[in-house]
Amino acid sequence: MHTINTLTIENSTLCLIDHQPWVAFPVNSITPEHLTNNVLALAKTARTLDVPTILTTINGKSGPLKDPLLQGLSALWPDVEPIDRSNTNAWSDPAFVAAVKATGRRKLVMAGLWTEVCLAQTAISAIQDGYEVFFVSDASGGLSPEAHERACQRMIQAGAVPMSWFAVAAEWAPDNTAPEYQRMYPITLAHGGGVQWAVEYILANLPQQHS
Repeated sequence: MHTINTLTIENSTLCLIDHQPWVAFPVNSITPEHLTNNVLALAKTARTLDVPTILTTINGKSGPLKDPLLQGLSALWPDVEPIDRSNTNAWSDPAFVAAVKATGRRKLVMAGLWTEVCLAQTAISAIQDGYEVFFVSDASGGLSPEAHERACQRMIQAGAVPMSWFAVAAEWAPDNTAPEYQRMYPITLAHGGGVQWAVEYILANLPQQHS
């Protein structure tokens, strides 16, 4: 039986696939507000915890109009040029595979648009090449709720592990006494929904620092 271990900061690579305005327009499996919130929360977590992150676009520059990354993502990595391609399967792009291999890590955390096309194709191809794939379903979106769910089922059948952005963050920073956990506070306050209140409670009860 294949055993899948948990994620750590040291063993993970984050792959954000095609979070672009034009690609996001037809998404109907998640609201724009939730999609934006969750993608940025996941990205900020990876950035804060120094998890290697690979950014991709599809026809971002080669199509009839420019379709860059969502501005929130570009702001996190202003000096990074996303890997742009024309094939829906990012794993078919040598530059993407090379970027994954360069991290030296075998556990890939993936989120993307659309779930049933670019994300599913890339995830399944990576699994076939021997990588462990954890897909973040609430930072991804499909053309319809059914399309998204069928894609999630397909990836699970192929061996991928479904997760939420907060579950990923909790595995990357599980020790609430560690500095990594405390570095997550601003992200949770900004994007954590109801968990934000728990953080506010924790902060209210921390010993006050006196200069």
